Amino acid sequence: MGIDRDQVALEAAREQLQQYEGNFVLVQENFKNVDSIFTRLGVEAVDGSLFDLGLSSLQIESPGRGFSYLREERLDMRMDRSTPLTAYDIVNGYSENSLADIFRKYGEERWAKRIAHFIVQERVRDPVVTTTDLVKIVERAIPRSKRRRGHPAKRIFQALRIAVNDELNSLEAGLRGSFEHLRKGGRLVVISYHSLEDRIVKRIFRELAEECICPKELPQCQCGGVKKAKILTKKPVTPSLEERSRNPRSSSARLRAVEKIQG
Repeated sequence: MGIDRDQVALEAAREQLQQYEGNFVLVQENFKNVDSIFTRLGVEAVDGSLFDLGLSSLQIESPGRGFSYLREERLDMRMDRSTPLTAYDIVNGYSENSLADIFRKYGEERWAKRIAHFIVQERVRDPVVTTTDLVKIVERAIPRSKRRRGHPAKRIFQALRIAVNDELNSLEAGLRGSFEHLRKGGRLVVISYHSLEDRIVKRIFRELAEECICPKELPQCQCGGVKKAKILTKKPVTPSLEERSRNPRSSSARLRAVEKIQG
């Protein structure tokens, strides 16, 4: 079974899996709804689940999606194009404080407040319509001498994409739901591509592998917790030099895995 919000991604998967027709099911939905998806399809438990998070090369390269800061397109960034909220709506409709919070929380951008201020100033004159419009604002807002490595708009585009698609809340719900549907001995594997995702995965896996999840200040366990999982990756697995050379976009990938020990 494959679950994805993006119809284009599912169509590409169906084409690649033609020789296995009849042995797979593709579902266009948010994986946070894994409980209802499994119920609808009559699936009680599975032996394994793999989450490959973030933005795919297909989405970056597909015209008209508005994900890339390297190509001029209308600001969009929706993984599911049937949902109403777009990056354009956020950039042109949210308050300065809300924009700064998004850039700080989801992009870990140190210039979040200044960039938000520049956006609000600009949209008073004209709406910020395209990716290029936004890139130019970010470049004006961040002093050249203070820029980090990489494109100055990278963190802003990441933050907007996460906000548009509610990615982090979806990830938490999806991981917990998928783990509950594992058989005993089943494995949950996650490939993440930035620190915000990886922190969530690491935290949830640690919770599943602990017997007690009570606050540390309590002198005695009150939760009656039972260890549910065994962590299989003490440290995240990262791509080899050969893989990074062959596929530079894999460079930031981190793989973590757990095995369910309580059915």
